[in-house]
Amino acid sequence: MNQAVVLAQMARAFGARPAISRGTDVVWDYRIFAERVSRVASGLRALGLEPGDRVAIVMKNVAEYYEVMYGIWHAGLVAVPVNAKLHAKEHAYILEHSGSRVAFTTPDLAESISGVRTEIPTLAHIVTTGTEAYADLVAHAPMPIAETKPEDLAWLFYTSGTTGRPKGAMLTHRNLMSQTMNYLADVDVIDPGDCMIHAAPMSHGSGIYGLPHVARAANNIVPASGGFDVAETLALIEHWKGCSFFFAPTMVTRLINTPNIREADLSNLKTIVYGGAPMYLEDVKRALDILGPKLVEIYGQGEAPMTITGLPKHIYTDTAHPRWEHRIGSTGFPRTDVEVRVVDDDGAPVPNGETGEVICRGDVVMAGYWNNPDATAASLRDGWLWTGDVGAFDEDGFLTLKDRSKDVIISGGTNIYPREVEEVLLRHPAVLECAVIGKPHRDWGEEVIAFLRLHPGETVEDEDLDQLCLDNIARFKRPKAYHRLDDLPKNNYGKILKTELRNMAG
Repeated sequence: MNQAVVLAQMARAFGARPAISRGTDVVWDYRIFAERVSRVASGLRALGLEPGDRVAIVMKNVAEYYEVMYGIWHAGLVAVPVNAKLHAKEHAYILEHSGSRVAFTTPDLAESISGVRTEIPTLAHIVTTGTEAYADLVAHAPMPIAETKPEDLAWLFYTSGTTGRPKGAMLTHRNLMSQTMNYLADVDVIDPGDCMIHAAPMSHGSGIYGLPHVARAANNIVPASGGFDVAETLALIEHWKGCSFFFAPTMVTRLINTPNIREADLSNLKTIVYGGAPMYLEDVKRALDILGPKLVEIYGQGEAPMTITGLPKHIYTDTAHPRWEHRIGSTGFPRTDVEVRVVDDDGAPVPNGETGEVICRGDVVMAGYWNNPDATAASLRDGWLWTGDVGAFDEDGFLTLKDRSKDVIISGGTNIYPREVEEVLLRHPAVLECAVIGKPHRDWGEEVIAFLRLHPGETVEDEDLDQLCLDNIARFKRPKAYHRLDDLPKNNYGKILKTELRNMAG
């Protein structure tokens, strides 16, 4: 089913409910929101676009974001949400590679996109919110929702591209419906009056999780700043009831480490779904202590959006379970409509406790990579998505991710998983963030190197970190050097860029 149909049904049944808000102000209810979406769709078709054409959304988080996205689907077109924080050359690559016919921008990005327009032969129109051109688009007469098939392309999700050019994961209407239903089945119940606050980029996970909130006629709220500011986030939680968020783990740690967080009024906070990178055990325990049982972890990829395994709230509260710490440090168990295996290089399942590559299949798995048959063939094999992640199942079916396969350190012929070392280093009260990499070594192949970001005003000696490691993990896993940084390099989704750290290490 086209997601625009879901919106239309909610508008018919619950038209007076708040649909889109900015800060503490309601912008549109569901009736007005659905009508404006229909007008945007009509305006796009009037520009000469045909079903299947791609439309890029190069916008920061604003109230118009979903108006544009649902308008694209209403018209039978393909949305290409692009991270607003990318460089202009990166924007140009995605627009050119996707063959986008139209690009929507916010005023702060209009000049940048216009500057690369000559590099994109397919790009016929740039439409900026708040301009006469945008108003003209919304002024068109409403149109019926375009007919689409479940296998039709709906969203081109471009990967973060930390190891090369980003690839466009082709997500169909079936994929989007599968992840929407899976949220409602496995992640959380959305009640009347609940809301989703989009402090993380709507081009990514936060935007994806707005879909199930539309499917329950909930309120989608864009912070006035358009991003994540802890003070603003706390004020919005105090104002709106039933608040949910999608956060990268770094956002959770920023929230729980803000001064006076224990004095904040968090009574309206319902759920924080986190994913996209590991959340270390010590951070999880601190978050539970400060926020209460409000956490849900999800493991997914752009290729299987937000949906491979999950860790629901009731696992976090089951403190009497003998493996409670192990469980809350895992990524949970397979989601309802996804089959997950851990396999060796030949695709044979490995025994519980042994590591291998995580593969999955189900209706949420992408159709392939846009215009990249070689990458598609490498990632999709016999209906299974090979994720590139290394993990292991325990005897209860809980999956623990070790690392990306490219991040595993091989020293003296032995695999060392950086996350295991990182978990130990984070136990030191002075360490706020850390990342462990392998540095080339003539004799051993690689040696373990740690990069640390300390809490403000804190210091720690290498000898103390060495002893912490020796007390908890095998000697050969202990870092051979510790580098302290004011901040760890991250991409625009909050993931630590280990490629940059390897370049620093030499």
